[in-house]
Amino acid sequence: MNLRVYNTLTRQKEEFVSLEPGKIKMYVCGVTPYNHPHIGNARPFITWDAIRRYLEYKGFAVCYVQNFTDVDDKIINAANGEKVTWDVIANRYIASYFEVMDKLNIRRAHFYPRVSEHMADIINMVATLIDKGFAYEVDGDVYYSVEKFPGYGKLSGRSLEDMKAGARIDVDERKKHPMDFALWKSAKPGEPSWKSPWGAGRPGWHIECSVMSYKYLGSSFDFHGGGSDLIFPHHENEIAQSEAFTGEEPFVRYWLHNGFITVNEEKMSKSLGNFFLVKDILEHFRPEILRFFILSTHYRSPLDFSDERLQEAGRSLERLKTAQENLKHLIGMGEGQGEGQDATILSDAATGALKDFTEAMDDDFNTALAISAQFGLAREINIYHGKVAGGKVKADSQAIVAARQAFTTMADILGILAEDNSGSKDEDARLVEQLMEIIIDIRQEARKKKDWAAADSIRDRLAEIGIILEDSPQGVRWKKREV
Repeated sequence: MNLRVYNTLTRQKEEFVSLEPGKIKMYVCGVTPYNHPHIGNARPFITWDAIRRYLEYKGFAVCYVQNFTDVDDKIINAANGEKVTWDVIANRYIASYFEVMDKLNIRRAHFYPRVSEHMADIINMVATLIDKGFAYEVDGDVYYSVEKFPGYGKLSGRSLEDMKAGARIDVDERKKHPMDFALWKSAKPGEPSWKSPWGAGRPGWHIECSVMSYKYLGSSFDFHGGGSDLIFPHHENEIAQSEAFTGEEPFVRYWLHNGFITVNEEKMSKSLGNFFLVKDILEHFRPEILRFFILSTHYRSPLDFSDERLQEAGRSLERLKTAQENLKHLIGMGEGQGEGQDATILSDAATGALKDFTEAMDDDFNTALAISAQFGLAREINIYHGKVAGGKVKADSQAIVAARQAFTTMADILGILAEDNSGSKDEDARLVEQLMEIIIDIRQEARKKKDWAAADSIRDRLAEIGIILEDSPQGVRWKKREV
């Protein structure tokens, strides 16, 4: 099965063909750094990280660009409120963005361009649009003339007639059309500004992404992503600006947009008091749980956020972690060829699960269905481990390696179940392991003496603090409960 993606522009699934063989160029709208990242920010970046990982798994060389809108009304307002400069606010929350996204195991983009670093490029594009007749200047402001671009509305499916009819009555009368939008805004007191042919000012919102995508990816590229709320006007305006500037189309070959996040089935907003910052969520849930929770729903579908759903995701993730631990245990037990039928079942399960996983990802990056394929393999791993640990069959190293390779491949693409391969652990972790060894030894001594009450008490009290003991013929293992 070839990769198929849902293209917002055509409103249908299409077979993906890259602009350049073996290479993929993609641009995803980044954050406006005026506050800490919220749950709505986390969804697109986790989604696109999984998409990028899968494309790289398929052998593509991916160039990934994600911008920072570091010049914006919200940043300026926050700076004025704190009596600091705009860049202090922007730098603070860009640092916060990276801190949070690193915890969520999101790989860094290749480029993180900022608006403030591309003023000359922005001014050049605005000037070119004026020269080509797509924009006009009024009193130091520059507007894009939507009537000059015949394809305006093709991404959102809106017509200029309908947009004009629905425009507010207080539209700036200096505009030639109510939907004309600002490319450059004249300077106002208390705002940062840059010199331009039209006087001191700063860019409008939409021009930045056209400029930065062009600078780093060229006049046309493969993927453009973002939230559904960006389809109109932001992405619609990007198309109008970019295709008018270059004279080429399509600006973007495949437009992908993720669905909205609701909180307890209500739209997330500060006014409703259900606005959740990622850093606050991570005080109660491990980053991996939040990542797994987001990927458990197809990216285009709405996603309802609640503590209960996160707890459920934690329990599901723990089942995968159990399979991962069982694989580690099996690796140490496999010493050659074991019994044929059970080993064949495990090998076939590994092959089948990876096939199902890739078919799901090839169908518009369906991570929800891909995860179900991983659960299918986890079930077979646990069954096989139970038989080997119980002495019913001998471990088959070839089947175990095949299962681990498939399971690890799926986990790596999803960005979950990351293992520490550094060979070193910090002092606290080592101390915990040593303490657990002592506690387990004490419990084992109690069991030898048939002091079942003491042994059960140790097990139960550990469970109360989230530590699970697992007894097997090969000994006792312990692990932390996820939630």
